[in-house]
Amino acid sequence: MRDATSTAKRQRAAVIYNPIKVDLDAIASVVAQEEEANKWDETVWLPTSEDDPGQGRAKEVLESGASVVIVAGGDGTVRAVAEGLQGGSIPMALLPSGTGNLLARNLDLSLDDIELAVHTAFTGVDRKIDLGLIEITRADRATSHHVFLVMAGLGLDAKMLANTDDDLKKKAGWLAYVTALALTLRDKNELRFHYALDRGPSRATRAHTIIVANCGFLPSNIVLLPDAAVDDGEFDIALLRPEGIVGWVQIFVKVIWENGVLRRTKAGRALMTREVSALRYVRATELGVRLQHAEQIELDGDGFGAALEFHVRVDPGGLTIKLPPSS
Repeated sequence: MRDATSTAKRQRAAVIYNPIKVDLDAIASVVAQEEEANKWDETVWLPTSEDDPGQGRAKEVLESGASVVIVAGGDGTVRAVAEGLQGGSIPMALLPSGTGNLLARNLDLSLDDIELAVHTAFTGVDRKIDLGLIEITRADRATSHHVFLVMAGLGLDAKMLANTDDDLKKKAGWLAYVTALALTLRDKNELRFHYALDRGPSRATRAHTIIVANCGFLPSNIVLLPDAAVDDGEFDIALLRPEGIVGWVQIFVKVIWENGVLRRTKAGRALMTREVSALRYVRATELGVRLQHAEQIELDGDGFGAALEFHVRVDPGGLTIKLPPSS
């Protein structure tokens, strides 16, 4: 009698990688070890490019029937691959690279352990997380559709990205944003807009910054939205509305001190203020915004030009992520 396991279809991994940001030889060596240990077929390797940052490669993976796709790159590569995987059933494993790695940070994944990351791709457990779906309308009424995993933002964060020197970012990482932040804070323009939550009535308001978040943590463990979770089926939305230096102090105290320090203990939580005028939190599954003037918008840390309108909604459990077996 023929051994049933000898005729069973063997699994195969695919790696989509940013050739600028990863040490391909180091990754290939670890992947080969896991292939042999788990008796998988030879891995498919697909580099991204300027013309295809990941969406097209992800669709190739869907057509190939791979068991898992390992994404080796920064936040932009992860977002692009997730966009290409939308609607499919192949899980994604993260091999973080670059300066941000915001999704990996929010999932509490190791940022510098190649062996663990690759082992997780081959042996990890599946966890479904939410996707953010966004339609952006430009001043000329052209529209585009994208996904995001961490957050979409207008105002301070988007303008800061637009002011960031890309060459300096490559050399100095997050230090490159210091100069950009200083330039951005000189911009006194407020966002004036109408918005609607969950297809409710439209309201007019103003704010310095709008952030629609699927995750709450920023680099350096800054907790912008402490109640945000990647799998709760809702967005956590922050409106920053500082009035001069006092308003910025309120935001700093709320985000750095209260969210980052006091919230960690029961005694500390008792000392927290419920809300400050400079920072408002709301939750929703959908948000529509129509701006008075086109403004810069960012998705997961990458600039996406100027938006006159946008509409976001949650796709609950829209992406499957591989986590370590003990998670």
